[in-house]
Amino acid sequence: MKSAAPAPRRRPWWKRLTAGTGLLALLATALVGAGTAPAAAAPTAWAPKPAPMTTPWTNQVSVDNPLPEYPRPQLARPDWANLNGIWDFAVTGRDAGQPASFSEQIRVPFVAESALSGIKRKITENDKLWYKRTFTVPSNWNGRRVVLNFGASDWQSTVWVNGTQVGAHKGGFDSFSYDITPQLNGGTNTVVVSVYDPTQTGGQAVGKQRLNDVNPHPGGGIFYTAASGIWQTVWLEPVAASHVTRLDMTPNLGNSTLRVKVQAAAAGGRTARVTVSGGGTVVGTATGAPGTDISVPVPNPRLWSPDDPFLYDVRAELLDGTSVVDTVGSYAGMRSIAVAKVDNILRPVLNGKFVFQTGTLDQGYWPDGIYTAPTDAALRSDLQAHKDLGFNMVRKHIKVEPQRWFYWADKLGLLVWQDMPSMDTGKTPDAAARTQWEAEYHAIIDQHRSSPSVVMWVNQNEGWGQYDQARIANEVKAYDPSRLVNNMSGVNCCGSVDGGNGDVVDNHIYVGPGNTAPTATRAAVLGEFGGLGYKVAGHEWHPGGGFSYEDQASIGALNNRFVGLLDAIRVGQLPAGLSASVYTEITDVENEANGLLTYDRQVVKVDTARVKAANQALIQASKNPAPPVTLPTGQYKSLRVTTPGHTNKYLRHSEALAHTAVVDSGSSALLKNDATWKVVTGLANSNCYSFESRNYPGEYLRHREFRVRRDADDGSALFKADATWCAVAGQGGVRLSSVNLPGSYMRHIGSEVWLATPGGGHAWDNAATFTEDTTWAVDGPWAP
Repeated sequence: MKSAAPAPRRRPWWKRLTAGTGLLALLATALVGAGTAPAAAAPTAWAPKPAPMTTPWTNQVSVDNPLPEYPRPQLARPDWANLNGIWDFAVTGRDAGQPASFSEQIRVPFVAESALSGIKRKITENDKLWYKRTFTVPSNWNGRRVVLNFGASDWQSTVWVNGTQVGAHKGGFDSFSYDITPQLNGGTNTVVVSVYDPTQTGGQAVGKQRLNDVNPHPGGGIFYTAASGIWQTVWLEPVAASHVTRLDMTPNLGNSTLRVKVQAAAAGGRTARVTVSGGGTVVGTATGAPGTDISVPVPNPRLWSPDDPFLYDVRAELLDGTSVVDTVGSYAGMRSIAVAKVDNILRPVLNGKFVFQTGTLDQGYWPDGIYTAPTDAALRSDLQAHKDLGFNMVRKHIKVEPQRWFYWADKLGLLVWQDMPSMDTGKTPDAAARTQWEAEYHAIIDQHRSSPSVVMWVNQNEGWGQYDQARIANEVKAYDPSRLVNNMSGVNCCGSVDGGNGDVVDNHIYVGPGNTAPTATRAAVLGEFGGLGYKVAGHEWHPGGGFSYEDQASIGALNNRFVGLLDAIRVGQLPAGLSASVYTEITDVENEANGLLTYDRQVVKVDTARVKAANQALIQASKNPAPPVTLPTGQYKSLRVTTPGHTNKYLRHSEALAHTAVVDSGSSALLKNDATWKVVTGLANSNCYSFESRNYPGEYLRHREFRVRRDADDGSALFKADATWCAVAGQGGVRLSSVNLPGSYMRHIGSEVWLATPGGGHAWDNAATFTEDTTWAVDGPWAP
């Protein structure tokens, strides 16, 4: 991203999954904690630190069993042991070895900078974090391998079990696992983890993290508190010697199959069997070798979409002859995503049909947990907020969430644009950094390639750490051809370099919506716009420190302005070729006060019903587009006011300024000439129009400093844009939108004519009769 007091709205607790086949049956067991190893007792000395702001879930976090839900819904097993909770903790110098003593405790999986961790202090590039806890393996796991899993740890992690190093991992956003069976001792076992995280001082992917004070403070801009160490669930699970490690699932609507690649360990001589069920009824089964594509028939598939996010249960088994040696549960959605010509405009099509993608920028930060949502209900709540507000898409902005977040996106029905977290801004990454970044990106794609919600990979953002844009876009497309690829979000911004390829051309325009045009090879999307700000007293991270791209004076002004932007996209940008838009942003984040919700998620700033209606109207307009509004070029016309009580007035010029005046058959010849305009092809856009004066040929209606006037064409690009108006359908006439300030309209008010913006802060933006005042009937000319 470039650089009020409604009643608090609390999110309902999430509904537990019910038992079914495949995933749901396994999760029904897993979620109640069957087979969980005894958690380490919480020492009485441990306590969370005060959070800068409390969310509705801050005080619901269990001390010794936080985030108890099964963490990997697309590869689920019934037996597992959650290792979240209180661990011993220490901080040493970056090059130090394991400390002799661990003098603190931390609640995993909350990062050391967070209040929920109980540490809440700044971690720098000179520090190394150390974690330690004990565990026992349940006796009913005997005879199976034991795998230690980490959802994510930022950034360089090394793991020991009973004093033996079992592995090391670099990466802050991808999961990793180790088979620790050889290190287990049959009794009480000890796991130690060290993590080194240099944040932006290193060369790795960091997203928005920066080494800032953990306490609220002024400044920070669009960058936020760092998140160091373990930040996703840590757990154990027993597996067979031959076991499934990943399912790669790709729907194929062309032949009504689900293509499944069962990735497995020690699977020589084994057979994989995949069964797909819908509503408890098996719809297809197929077998094949592990690591190869297995096409499972899904006849007459029920297609996944935001309107109907139907998920099929999937069960994958490894067979030794006829004996089942491993079983995992999963789920899949049958959907396709592509770009295709729709009415001669290149558009993204979901299941073969164009639907406008309207979403927000979702950065996934929390005032209590920073990178980690306090509970699963909290994780779900931001996605539910999108649904409540009528959005059908979310752009996960340069952060990758836990797999349960993707499950909720799949379950609730939201299209996801997934950013690859950027490296630091203003730096050219060296060869080692590039190799590491691309390896992490491939791992992230692998871990989330089966979620039906994910429809686009966003490689880079606004040029941050940019390099090899075209090559990377081609490689990502080859690595996952089932999704769209965005080579650079914000190609028009901040020194970014457009690779020129990928499926979309993506502009950032604040406040916007601006003009983003499709090309012959790429659909047009608005990757960021908006940024409207309103600070809610009592719900600010640093009171008085918030900023936005355009502050609003009141809740009413915020609603009018935001809905005005959505309406502008619907009536202007959508017909002109825009296919998606991402509003900045769903929640405030630290000192950014431009969220639709406050940072603590306690207040929804906007009128939910009104925003939902505007989003639904936008989506519906893409499904059932209105015919384009055309005006007769080369002809003289007069523009009549349609506001009730003023319908005998016409737009005329007087001393070069535009006004409205009563014109009738008895009016003077001069007035009739002043109220007559020649409709010509738009000077700046051939799809729009310009209006040439009848009695001053070569002079046109244009806006300048918001006032509409008649001026001579000086040949400049600015004049041509100021004098070009796009016709939008209106009730009983047309609305004339500025080509260079889309969403702003020619309006009469007090007999003067202005360029007015819905929800704008000027007197001529007044909401009263705004639509009527900006609608003009195109009548025959008073002076032919």
